[in-house]
Amino acid sequence: MSEAHPDHRLNLSAGLASVSVAGVLVALKLWALIATGALSIAASLADSAMDLLISAAGLGAIIYAARPADEDHAFGHSSVEDLASLGQAVFVAGSGLAILWAAVLRLTGDAAPELAEEQTGIWVMAVSATITLALVGWQARVARRTGNKVVAADMLHYVGDLLPTLGAILALVLSARFGWGRVDSVIAIVAALVMLRGAMRIGVAGWHALMDRQASPEVIESLTEIAQIWPGVRGFHDLKTRTAGARLFVQLHIELDGAQSLEAAHDIAASLKRAILEAHPNADVIIHMDVAQG
Repeated sequence: MSEAHPDHRLNLSAGLASVSVAGVLVALKLWALIATGALSIAASLADSAMDLLISAAGLGAIIYAARPADEDHAFGHSSVEDLASLGQAVFVAGSGLAILWAAVLRLTGDAAPELAEEQTGIWVMAVSATITLALVGWQARVARRTGNKVVAADMLHYVGDLLPTLGAILALVLSARFGWGRVDSVIAIVAALVMLRGAMRIGVAGWHALMDRQASPEVIESLTEIAQIWPGVRGFHDLKTRTAGARLFVQLHIELDGAQSLEAAHDIAASLKRAILEAHPNADVIIHMDVAQG
């Protein structure tokens, strides 16, 4: 894929926006943590710090995956997106476990934690939530347009970041008004569990892609419907698919009339390939022609 490709520019813009926003959020939440001492803010800060590392790695993966196929990588470099998403899952899971452990220790302690400067923390976290929402909106648009797994995974990180951010605001409000300091730890535990769930989902998807698992049932059904109704195709078999990053690889054997000319058979296969590419623009399609039996 050329760097001038519109999808690459969109993916790159999403990656740059993610790194920039993560840097701003880390600075804001670090300030809020120092001012308040709230563990819920620490959970949100840790999540944002992980997002910064992950977003930087994701940006590198986007740039690398856009490189065209070469002698050593005949199918391109898009599998790096799956490798990056698997690494993202490990980082997020580690962060979630650390927060969960700290929150449980604080919650089971003898004295309830005392928070300070709640209003400052509320203001900072509200700004963080607004910035995060804007980023998620842009990432969602790019992911829908390009199907890039790194952008989609990064978006999930920031959607997950919204919960601990909003939870931190709630904890600070309850602490300021009612002195409920332990709510901070409870919200941190919920946020950590959400992070672990998201890490599992992202990691499983990346693992399946690296293990060449077939495409989703919806994609298989789409390919089947196109092949079944295509003029001149008497049947098909050995439909094989796999994904690598945002790329879909398709192999399909079609059964044709053996009495027709090679040119006619080639035209049928070529038109079917164009139809598949129209339905799945990021596909790499190989069609084998067989003689129909009977």
